[in-house]
Amino acid sequence: MNGFTAFFKKELLEAIRNYRVLILFSVTAIFGMMSPLTAKMMPDILANVGVEGMVLKIPEPTFIDAFTQFFKNFSQMGTVVLLLVFGGLLSQDLAKGTLIIPLSKGLSRHAVILAKYASALTLWTLSYALATLINYGYTLYFFQTISVSHLFFSLFCLWLFGAFLLAFLLLASVVTRGAFGGLLVTAAGLGILLICQAIFRMDPFNPLKLVSENVALLTGKAAFDQLLNTAWSTCALILSTLILAMMLFKKKSI
Repeated sequence: MNGFTAFFKKELLEAIRNYRVLILFSVTAIFGMMSPLTAKMMPDILANVGVEGMVLKIPEPTFIDAFTQFFKNFSQMGTVVLLLVFGGLLSQDLAKGTLIIPLSKGLSRHAVILAKYASALTLWTLSYALATLINYGYTLYFFQTISVSHLFFSLFCLWLFGAFLLAFLLLASVVTRGAFGGLLVTAAGLGILLICQAIFRMDPFNPLKLVSENVALLTGKAAFDQLLNTAWSTCALILSTLILAMMLFKKKSI
């Protein structure tokens, strides 16, 4: 595609120069390290916060607790960090008019959308892989064993939700104005998904299910087939979102 490779490299270089790579990798690495550490130390912490006259019976932590913390950190604070790091992925370029010159020199508008998504997805994938490896290593060190079904798929679901967020963020940036319009619309979209999950019970088609049933899948309380269907529907949503973003961006005046 015309200009895709050059623009993709430009986006990665810009992310390095703007310290987005440093911030993203540092925070995710901390999440990976702190999750098993928190799970291991939690019984001691709670034991020291006892109330007079009460005896707290705290079960011995297991590797499941470490992954519970990992999924909790990424589905909550990790989502916030991802949106803040990539909040201006396209919105700031549109607000500053920095795309006018490359587009006037023949850069395809489709290439802009795809290159921005590919660069953001690459950084998200690498940082998430780093955090996962750190978490796995520390969990193995603290608990000596990791034996559970569907661990890889649970981790994949969390990654897929991040991929969906980035695609939705790009679409939101196309349809709004302002340097942070896309970020605000994406935050509102997450709120709508929460309402749909809580009230309308649209679980099979709601991407939020990918980050709400990871632990339940590990403990056998959630069905693998149902979460797999949600993963497939999320993949379809990502593809549809990117196609719609390219179509709207092609008609957008800059």
